[in-house]
Amino acid sequence: MSDKEKVDFAEAFKARTKRFVVDNIKFYRTLPKTEEAKIIGRQLLRSSSSVGANYRAACRARSQAEFHSKLSTVVEETDESVFWMEVLIEAEVVPAPQLNYLLDEGNQILKIVSASRKTVSAKK
Repeated sequence: MSDKEKVDFAEAFKARTKRFVVDNIKFYRTLPKTEEAKIIGRQLLRSSSSVGANYRAACRARSQAEFHSKLSTVVEETDESVFWMEVLIEAEVVPAPQLNYLLDEGNQILKIVSASRKTVSAKK
């Protein structure tokens, strides 16, 4: 992959992770007004917003080690976001179809960032 392709991918992925944050905020607004929905919803908001913020920070990393560290945080926060979505579905707080898009997007982001982290680890 050329340097230009890497930059283009990073910019597109920054936009994608930001969209993930915005979509999660919009989803949060649709949650039932129950205590458990509020608690789990806030956890989802925190972890999903960290996905976009930490990927953006990774793109500004000053070293391979810092890049790897930030990518690791993105992996952890994306996985946590997927976890909270699964909990919302399994606890029947929201019907699965309401979260299918976000859950799929979270899993796709997780696969991409996990693969990137492996590539960076192999270069160490």
